[in-house]
Amino acid sequence: MQPSDKFAFFGTPTVASETLAYLLAHGFTPTVVITAPDAPRGRGLVLTPSPTHTLAHEHHLPVLTPQTLTADAQEMIAAYACDYALVVAYGKIFPESLIASFPKGVLNVHYSLLPKYRGATPLETALLSGEHDTGVTIQKMVKELDAGDIIAQEATPIAPEETARELRPRLITMGAQLLVATLPAYLRGDLTPTPQDPTQATRAHKLKKEDGLLSLEAPAQENWHKYRAYADSIGTYFLHNGKRIKITNAEYVQDTFRILRVIPEGKREISFADFALRS
Repeated sequence: MQPSDKFAFFGTPTVASETLAYLLAHGFTPTVVITAPDAPRGRGLVLTPSPTHTLAHEHHLPVLTPQTLTADAQEMIAAYACDYALVVAYGKIFPESLIASFPKGVLNVHYSLLPKYRGATPLETALLSGEHDTGVTIQKMVKELDAGDIIAQEATPIAPEETARELRPRLITMGAQLLVATLPAYLRGDLTPTPQDPTQATRAHKLKKEDGLLSLEAPAQENWHKYRAYADSIGTYFLHNGKRIKITNAEYVQDTFRILRVIPEGKREISFADFALRS
C-alpha cells in the first residue's frame, strides 16, 4: 500500500468491525469509516453505536452515519478524496454514482464462493443446502448485487458438525486475511479480475423468523441443516400446543436429528428429555 492510497471503509455489524480491526493491525488505516446510524438495542432500547462505529471511535477515525447514501451523503464521503473503498456487511445499496466516485474501485468481502450464493445470507444458505465446502470472495463492486469481477477467492471445507456459530468466525478471519494479502497487488494493478459466470449464480435471501420453524416429522437431515444454518441468527424452534419451543442444542447421530436442549416459550432452558417428560 502506497502512502497516497486513501480508502473509505463501509461496514456495520461485528463481522465488519472484526475485519476493520484486522486491517488496522496490519497497517491499513481508513481515511473515513461509514456505518449505520445508532440504533435501539437491548431491553431498554437505548440508542447504541454499531460495533464498527465503536471501534472507529476507539481509533480516533472520522465516522459518517448516513441513513441512506443520498447525494448529500455522497458529497460528504467525496470530501475525503479516497482512492478506493472496502465494504464488509454495510447493509445498504450502493448507487452507481458512489461506486464510480472511487478511482480504484470498491472491493467487497463476500462469504461464499461467488457466483454461488449472492445476497444477504451466503453462509446460512450454504449450510441449509448441505454444502461440503464454502469460502470467501473479494469482488469488485458493481451495481448488480454481488455480481462484480472476482479479485481473489479462497475455499474451505465445512466440517460435518460445524454450525454457523463455528463457521462464521472462521470465514470472518479468512476474509480479513485474504483482503490484507490481496490489497497490495490489487493497488499495484498486478491482479487480473475474473468475471463471474452469471449462469451459475444463485441467490441467498434475507431471513425471516418463521424460517426457523421445524416440523419434528420432517426428514432428519433437513432439520439438521436448518439447525446448523440458523444457530447464531434466528435460531430454530418447533410448536407445541401452539407455543414456540426454541432449540438451543442438537446433534445428528446415525441419520437421526436429536434435540438436546430447549427453551419453552416464557420459561428457562431445560433438557429436551425433561421437556418431553413434562409434556
